[in-house]
Amino acid sequence: MTAALHCSHISVVFDGTRVLDDVSWEVHDGERWVILGPNGAGKTTLLRIAALYQHPTSGTVDVLGQRLGRCDVRALRERIAFSSPALAARLEPSMTATEVVMTARYAALAPWWHQYTDADRAHAITLLERFRCRELADHLLTTLSAGERQRVLLARTLMTDPGLVLLDEPTAGLDVGGREELVADLTAWARDAARPPLVLVTHHLEEIPPAFTHALVLKDGKELAKGAIESVVNSEILSDAFGLPLLVEARLGRFTARLG
Repeated sequence: MTAALHCSHISVVFDGTRVLDDVSWEVHDGERWVILGPNGAGKTTLLRIAALYQHPTSGTVDVLGQRLGRCDVRALRERIAFSSPALAARLEPSMTATEVVMTARYAALAPWWHQYTDADRAHAITLLERFRCRELADHLLTTLSAGERQRVLLARTLMTDPGLVLLDEPTAGLDVGGREELVADLTAWARDAARPPLVLVTHHLEEIPPAFTHALVLKDGKELAKGAIESVVNSEILSDAFGLPLLVEARLGRFTARLG
């Protein structure tokens, strides 16, 4: 079975610093991954490579059957749903919520460079409704609360019927209520077998939605552990990752961590 994402021995070096070091990782259909690790572990860099916004210094990356460096990344990005705080900050702020969703058809950051149809607009509004924000359709991006913005960005991920979904810290800036609503949305996604594979980067164990299947833990740019989530998200591995004696517990599909 061809992997939706295949990273083979990838490394990234910035100004003499090795940000990623010989990481190999695969994501297959039906899998829902969480990437964990302390600040500076390389989580966001790895996701940017998977989203085709960055090249590794060495190693190979295959996304949806095409190899980075041998494909038209602009066309391939249209098949990848990627959401991150950095990417969201680059969206044209004068766009409405509908336009934010609609421009994902071409992986665009503004609505001016492509032609959109009435069907595109209708589909975007349908997606906003699915994520409980239909009433925001004509609101400007700059007027949305953090929680509203995240729901709009989730709606954006489905505009193109993607083959791979990559979410970098989608709960950043949310209060407890907004976080729990987003976790519920991602849980519903994870339980829908028809949805594409999903990768989530987070700093907080309590933000891992139930029904996620796999975890990758990074430390100092290296793989510390990867595999089925129940075998990776535990006290021993995460204590090693964060350099603290952590007690990790799971209850009703949700994880928590505290000093042991």
